Amino acid sequence: MSRIGKMPIEIPQGVEVTLQDNTITVKGPKGTLVRELHPDMIIEIKDGSVTVTRPSDNKEHRSLHGLTRTLIANMVEGVTNGYQRNLEIIGVGYRAAKQGNDLVLTMGYSHPVVITPQEGLEIDVPAPTKITVRGADKEAVGQLAANIRNVRPPEPYLGKGIRYEGERVIRKAGKTGR
Repeated sequence: MSRIGKMPIEIPQGVEVTLQDNTITVKGPKGTLVRELHPDMIIEIKDGSVTVTRPSDNKEHRSLHGLTRTLIANMVEGVTNGYQRNLEIIGVGYRAAKQGNDLVLTMGYSHPVVITPQEGLEIDVPAPTKITVRGADKEAVGQLAANIRNVRPPEPYLGKGIRYEGERVIRKAGKTGR
């Protein structure tokens, strides 16, 4: 039995979970999330908690069991507290600014790079070298943070570029002169 899959998901106060066929909808103070789940998984909402069970012990159902439970738990957590990813910019002349909802990155290219967040996500720039991505959907927050990082990933010789907060970049030695 899946150790993660068999754990019930507690529904906090102020969060509403509804199940329609294979589609689960989670409403909370931070927004509403909707997700299509695998039709084989058995999802029950009872007594302020959600439980996920699998119909059989075959490999596909075992794989989907923990995944389905985690996806639902992430939705409940997202509409309750939300998620955030922090990025930092390292390099002379590299900076970020916010124009309306858009993020404008000056990363040493001949043009500024403009990134527009999708609905439900917000980008904050507390300092010219710090970026914060916030939202209720964990997957969307992580994807937007990855897209921002891909504008100029950290390079291995000087470590310049955009990196996640706390990310360790493995540095190379470079050339040695005589």
